[in-house]
Amino acid sequence: MKVERFAAPLGAVVSGVDVTSIDDSTWAVLDDLFVEHHVLVFPDQQLSPDDQLTFARRWGPLLRHPYTGTTEYPELIELTNPGKRKDVNQHWHSDMTYEKTPPKLTMLYARTAPGIGGDTAFANQFLAYDDLSDGLRRIVDQLEAVHSAESAARAYAADPANATQAVHPVVRTHDQSGRRALYVCKMFTQYFAGWSRSESRPLLDYLCSHSTRPEYQARHRWRSGDLVLWDNRCLLHFAVHDHGDQPRILHRCQVAGPVPA
Repeated sequence: MKVERFAAPLGAVVSGVDVTSIDDSTWAVLDDLFVEHHVLVFPDQQLSPDDQLTFARRWGPLLRHPYTGTTEYPELIELTNPGKRKDVNQHWHSDMTYEKTPPKLTMLYARTAPGIGGDTAFANQFLAYDDLSDGLRRIVDQLEAVHSAESAARAYAADPANATQAVHPVVRTHDQSGRRALYVCKMFTQYFAGWSRSESRPLLDYLCSHSTRPEYQARHRWRSGDLVLWDNRCLLHFAVHDHGDQPRILHRCQVAGPVPA
């Protein structure tokens, strides 16, 4: 096994590992690396859907997306290139924060990668929280926010009136490392609990802008065979659609996490 960081804010490439033949001691090492680096990239994997889901279950029970999934594998989503105007992931977010128990990690496997572009960008929310002033940290430490799946429902042509909602702390404590991270995103975070939407908007806009400063970011350039997993408890991510009409086919699954606290 060889581990190489790919950016200062986050991320490591783990080479020399076949994820279909991981024993318990190796998985324990990978779990420690995941907590340390927040994004792990396993290049040159040859995975069937069953292989991917079996490896994902190493990290915990799978969590189905409420609006999509394949017929044969309900926990697996095939992400294709629908064109830039129809790409529902072109925004900074943490996956499914509108659930009471959002995913602790998301796993993507690249079946086909574009020759140009198509990166996934990540932003470290531990760093975003640490860089807030003492005064603002004291405020956000006390806040909770309402997250809603309304926008996701619309994107998948579902009824937004039935969209899931959840209330989570604006700053969550990582259940493994104990570090504190900002936990808001413009797509799903609607307003602060006990505040009106108009009162919430200026501070939410500031936090969402601050949370994606360039110095918190890293990007992964996809190659076919890449398996990538990231920590939704402390990262935002963004699917960069700069690959035109070139095919980009990824298989996605999520692992359930704890109630944010």
